[in-house]
Amino acid sequence: MLKTFPIGGVHPPENKLTAGSKIQKLDIPATVAIPISQHIGAPATVSVNKGDSVKAGQVIATSKGFVSVNIHSSVSGKVNKVDTLIDTSGYKQTAIFIDTQGDEWLETIDRTDELKTEIKLSSEEIIKKCQESGIVGLGGATFPSHVKLTVPAGKKCDVLIINGVECEPYLTSDHRLMLEHGKEVLVGISILMKALKVNRALIGIENNKSDAIEHLKTLAASFQGIEIWPLKVKYPQGAEKQLIKALTNREVPSGRLPIDVNTVVHNIGTAFAVYEAVQKNKPLFERVVTITGKSLPKPGNYIVRIGTPVNKLIEAAGGLPENTGKIISGGPMMGKALINTDVPVVKGTSGIILVPQDEAGRSESQVCIRCAKCIAVCPMGLEPYLLMSLSQKDLFEKAEKERITDCMECGSCSYTCPAGRPLLDFIRLGKSTVIRMSRERVVK
Repeated sequence: MLKTFPIGGVHPPENKLTAGSKIQKLDIPATVAIPISQHIGAPATVSVNKGDSVKAGQVIATSKGFVSVNIHSSVSGKVNKVDTLIDTSGYKQTAIFIDTQGDEWLETIDRTDELKTEIKLSSEEIIKKCQESGIVGLGGATFPSHVKLTVPAGKKCDVLIINGVECEPYLTSDHRLMLEHGKEVLVGISILMKALKVNRALIGIENNKSDAIEHLKTLAASFQGIEIWPLKVKYPQGAEKQLIKALTNREVPSGRLPIDVNTVVHNIGTAFAVYEAVQKNKPLFERVVTITGKSLPKPGNYIVRIGTPVNKLIEAAGGLPENTGKIISGGPMMGKALINTDVPVVKGTSGIILVPQDEAGRSESQVCIRCAKCIAVCPMGLEPYLLMSLSQKDLFEKAEKERITDCMECGSCSYTCPAGRPLLDFIRLGKSTVIRMSRERVVK
């Protein structure tokens, strides 16, 4: 029987339209806009000025504090300005605008295709390299990778979990990385194992990617301590706590982190980025992005430079279909709708989905019928209908007691609600308020 997590979950239509589409290189745009905050934690500090010449891979904003990483130029050219823009989350933030001139990379970057398997850096050097190279979680959370690799005093890690699940519908960037760059991914995992000083890594992959499972099983035979585990197809299988439970049967307590059960979780895309940083001296300034949608003429998977406008991806996929009702950054379950197509691709952009008009609208919200479907599908064992009601009525202290901060915002409750109630919208509001309240208590 295939492993999975025990509580809740849903199975939305997979719509993996680009699973067979090989990774292509997207043309470099004439101008890029690179936000200085593409990670959880403190925004980086701008270190270039208008008129400066830069090369691809050059630091243009330096990390500010432990939970922060460097930001690098994704192109060669001249800094046009430092200004604000609306990012993929819909908020204004500072960005560095660069006019492209050619494609000159830092000379220290190894641009050959040679696979490098010997890991020369020490554990401490790997962790430092990850921060300097701007490595963050590429599954969407964008948590600085060096922070996860730094095991706190008094804690220990005995197993590394690698998320190859890609349970969000439509997205296939990790699937293609496993198929086309499997060896690099496995070396990257070996690097992460060395950084954590563990001798065992488990790669969880949903069973709808049988080709990737078999491919990595064959390759992993040459790597020490790496195991491939097929998983049942169920959303949100790729969430940290659910993946840990499925693979190790360890349960992360409420309010705690994976390291509290001796595990660390990293994504397939992150492992590939770590390989490039440590073995090729290449900072994170491009990533694989899925551009897809039922009406798109040419959906596909592309290597995209950070800062590239989303409209360039849409052009490469055949142009914006007339029946487009919504454009989503990320997956349809947890992604966010974009306000326009000028927003730039960032480190956390796993995919861009163009949703047809007839699927983009919400059904009219009705009165809760107490069917308890939202409770049945919640992977955290919460009561979404109650959390929504408490948030609506500003009863945030009660919501906190009902563990609203344990919500991972997977959207399973809203997806399954027959009354079309905006459960997740109100839970997000309540959760953010409770987090703010708890921070204020700490300050006092």
